[in-house]
Amino acid sequence: MGKFKTSLTAMAVVLALSACSEQKAPQTTSVDTTEAPAMHENQQFDNVLLQEFKGPYGGVPAFDKMKLEDLKPALEKAMELNLKEIDEIANNPEPPTFENVIVAMERSGSELSRVFRYYGIWSANKSSPEFRAIQVEMSPKLSAFSTKITQNEKLFERVKAVYESEELSTLTEEEQRITWMTYNDFARNGATLDSEAKKRYAAINEELATLYTSFSNNVLADEENYVTYITEDQLGGLPESFVKGAKSAAQSRGEPDKYAITNTRSSMDPFLTYSTNRELREKVWNTYYSRGDNADEFDNNETIKRILTLRDERVELLGYENYAQWRLEDRMAKNPENAMDLMMKVWPAAIARVDQEVADMQAIADAEGADITIAPWDYRFYAEKVRQAKYDLDSNEVKQYLQLDKLRDAMFYVAGRLFNFNFTPVEEGKVPVFHEDVKVWEVTDKDSGEHIGLWYLDPFSRKGKRSGAWATTYRSSTTFDGKKTVLSSNNSNFVKGAEGEPTLISFDDAETYFHEFGHALHFLSADVKYPSSHSGVRDYTEFQSQLLERWLTTDEVINQFLVHYETGEPIPAELVAKIKKASTFNEGFKTTEYMASAIMDLKYHTTDPATIEPDTFEREELTKLGMPEEIVMRHRTPHFGHVFSGEGYAAAYYGYMWAEVLTADASEAFMEAPGGFYDKEVGDRLVKYLFSVRNAMDPAEAYRKFRGRDAKVDALMRDRGFPIPEDKSKDKSKDKSEN
Repeated sequence: MGKFKTSLTAMAVVLALSACSEQKAPQTTSVDTTEAPAMHENQQFDNVLLQEFKGPYGGVPAFDKMKLEDLKPALEKAMELNLKEIDEIANNPEPPTFENVIVAMERSGSELSRVFRYYGIWSANKSSPEFRAIQVEMSPKLSAFSTKITQNEKLFERVKAVYESEELSTLTEEEQRITWMTYNDFARNGATLDSEAKKRYAAINEELATLYTSFSNNVLADEENYVTYITEDQLGGLPESFVKGAKSAAQSRGEPDKYAITNTRSSMDPFLTYSTNRELREKVWNTYYSRGDNADEFDNNETIKRILTLRDERVELLGYENYAQWRLEDRMAKNPENAMDLMMKVWPAAIARVDQEVADMQAIADAEGADITIAPWDYRFYAEKVRQAKYDLDSNEVKQYLQLDKLRDAMFYVAGRLFNFNFTPVEEGKVPVFHEDVKVWEVTDKDSGEHIGLWYLDPFSRKGKRSGAWATTYRSSTTFDGKKTVLSSNNSNFVKGAEGEPTLISFDDAETYFHEFGHALHFLSADVKYPSSHSGVRDYTEFQSQLLERWLTTDEVINQFLVHYETGEPIPAELVAKIKKASTFNEGFKTTEYMASAIMDLKYHTTDPATIEPDTFEREELTKLGMPEEIVMRHRTPHFGHVFSGEGYAAAYYGYMWAEVLTADASEAFMEAPGGFYDKEVGDRLVKYLFSVRNAMDPAEAYRKFRGRDAKVDALMRDRGFPIPEDKSKDKSKDKSEN
C-alpha cells in the first residue's frame, strides 16, 4: 500500500495485519504496506526500527535486533517525520502536479513503514502483555496521526487540483488510477467535512482505534488462557500424529504428563473430527466458540455495540445511510444489496445440503445405538464417519500423505510451472528472523537467474501468535524510484510434529497452505511502478489465492509430492480417486458456516446499531435465515476479528464468496484449455492480468482481459455440487412468447 494509504490505515495494518485468517477461504486478505524510497536517505537513526534495511537482497529487516523498548519512540519519531513530509508537500509553492503531489506522497513515510514491519511482527507473531500495553497506548495516537493527514486542507486541495487537471489525461493508466485512489481516500475519509464535523470524525476514529485493540487483545487472551488438558485415557480415536503434537504442546506449557488441546482452529478441528469422547468434544467446542463471549473481563459484546454505533455515526457525517454503503462503494460489489444478492443465490442450496448431511450423520448415529441427536460438536465427528461410509475415505489415511515440507515443495513446483520462479533455501543466519521456526528462501527467475525477492515462512502455532493463517510483505516491488525487490511472508498455526517426526496436516489445511502461498505469489509476481498499486480491492484480493488452491489436486502435484510419511510411497491412485469423488462432500457445512458469518457481517452494518444487542441479534437473525441448529457461524460475533479488530473486512467478509465466483469461473478456463491447469497460454494470461497488475488496473477489467467476459455464478454452483438456480429472466421471456 502506498504511503498515504499506510497513514490512513495505520490501525488496520497493525491490528489486522494480513491476508486471511483461520483456514481456507472462506477466510482473513493480504495487506501490503510497501516501503517507499526514503526521503531522509542521509539521516542516521540510533533506533534500529527506524533504520533503512541493511544487508543482502536489497536490505532485510533487522529482526534479530528488534527490541520492544524501541517501539514507542520509533513510532513517535516516524510519525513526526511523516507529518513533516506531508507539510512540505502541502505547502509547496509550485503549482500542483502529479510529480510534486502524488509521487511525493508515494515517496513519503518510509521510516513509518519500516516501523510498521516490526510492529506487525509483535502484533501477529510474538505478542506479549508488554506489547499490548504499548498497543493500547499508541492506537489512539496513530489514529490522530492519520487524521492530521486526511484533514490537511492544503494537501487535499493540491490532490484535488491534480485529479481535476488536464495533466491527468496525459498520465499512464496506473498513474491515473493511483491519482483517483488518493483523491478518493481523502474524500471518503472526511476531507470535505466542515470543521466541527471533522473534529467529531477524528474523535470517532481515535475511540475506534482503542476499541479495535481491545477487541483483538480480548480474543487473544481467551485463546491463550483456555487450554483443555486431557490425560492418556481420554485419547480415544485421536490419530497418532495429533497425539504427539498435543503431547508436545502440553510439555511446552509445563504439563509433561498431559495432552494439550489449544484454543485454536488447527487444534480444535481435528479433535472434534476424531475424538470418541463426546463430553470432551462438547467442552472443546464450547471453549473455542465462546472466545470473547464469557461474561468476564475479556467479553467483547459491549465493545461490538460501541464499534457499530461509532461506525454508523461516522458514515452519517459523510452522508451515507449505513456503514456498508460507504464500505462497498469502491468495491466490486458496489453496494450491500449486490453483495447480499450473491449470498442469497447460494444460501438456500447450502442449508438444503446441510439437511442432507445431518440426515446421513443421524442415520449412522442411530445405527450405532448412540442415542443422540446430532449437535454442533458432533458434526465433524459424524461427518467423518459418513465420508468413510459413502466414499470409503478416511481423512486420517489421507493425512499420512500430507507432509508439510512436501507440500511446500509442491507449492514451489507450481510456482515454477506458472510463474517461472525458483525457490532456494537461504543459509541459516544470513537473513535475520524473529523466531527459530522461521525459514527463508530466495526467489529467482528460473531462466535468467534474476533475483525476485525473499519468501519467509513461519508455519507453527505458539503462545503469543495470533490464530489462523495469513500473508504479508516487509517490502513490495516498485520501480518508480529504483527497483525494489520483494520480501514476502506466509504465516500459519500448524501443530508441530513431535521431535524428529514430520508435521502431517489435514486436506483442508493443505488447501489453506496453498491459499496463503497464492497471496505470496501475488506479491512476488507484481509488475507495478508505484506503492499505491499494491493496495487491494477486498472482494477481489482473495481471488488469486483461492484460485491457487486448485493446483493442490492436479495430477502433477499428487503424483510427485503426496507421499507416505513413513514409506515414501506415492498416494495410491484409488485413494486419489476417492478424494476427487468426495470433492463436494460436506460442502453444506463449509459453505453455511462461512456464509452465516458473511451475511451477519452485512446485517450488522445495514441495521440501526441502536436496535442491536450483539448476542441476541446474532441468534435472532440466524433463526430468521433458517440457520441449521447443528452449525454455528464460522466466526461467531464476539471473536469475529476480521470485522471488529479493524476495518479491513468490515461489511466486506462476503468478499470471499465474491472471489469464489471468480475462482470457479477462472478454474473452468483452465479445465477447458488443452494443457489443463498447466496450459501455457492460459497460464500466461493468469500471470499478466490476474497477478502481476495488482491494483494498477480495475479488477473487473483485468478479469475480462483474462477470461474474455465477466464471471458467472453458475460455475460456483457447479463447483460446489449445488443445483444451478433457474434464470428467472429466461422464464419470463418464455412466458411472454407463449402468450
